[in-house]
Amino acid sequence: MSTIAERVGSLRERIATLEARYGRPAGSVTLLGISKTHEAARVREANAAGLSEFGESYVQEALPKIEALADLPLTWHFVGRIQGNKTAAIAAGFAWVHGIDRLRIARRLSEQRPAHLPPLECCIEVNLSGEASKGGATPEELPALAAAVAALPRLRLRGLMTLPAPSSGLEQQRLPFARLARCLAGLQRDNPGLDTLSMGMSDDIEAAIAEGATLVRIGTALFGQRGT
Repeated sequence: MSTIAERVGSLRERIATLEARYGRPAGSVTLLGISKTHEAARVREANAAGLSEFGESYVQEALPKIEALADLPLTWHFVGRIQGNKTAAIAAGFAWVHGIDRLRIARRLSEQRPAHLPPLECCIEVNLSGEASKGGATPEELPALAAAVAALPRLRLRGLMTLPAPSSGLEQQRLPFARLARCLAGLQRDNPGLDTLSMGMSDDIEAAIAEGATLVRIGTALFGQRGT
């Protein structure tokens, strides 16, 4: 059974190979370790192997973990569905938020971001598949929402995120990621500072990197199943 350090090394090698294969600049894709449901000790192992960016989905689980690892130079991303009653904790505890899909939530995060912290880095989630079970703005709602979020004083809009419906085959997997990249390109005409495409997980990392992902969210391939 491979160790977490070996998995970090293997994932970084794979990302570098895919960057080269698809003509991406070396180092243009950030590996975000999705550490939800995994203990702080496993995050510490991953950090010892050189990983510093981690994602959590459950506020009540994440905050004690963040506190337990406060001695490490980690960057924490909130990647789950954002509940209105959790915005204060998210605004204070995380550096990044990946799932903004409503202006009301964005306003709360901006208002509740502590003044001593830098603006909260954020991505708007886009629902490309129309699945009712998933959050995210529609592509049609995106321009107005992006303009409103970009104007909030304590947020810094960085780009877009999506979680597409599962599909098999590289070409099929590439389709929603290509669409998200086009959405970002459309926004960049008025917001040239947007630079982030948060897309791709363990099963579709190649398709995401092929279509321009700058940040891939990897859980199982890094930490294994819970308890392994």
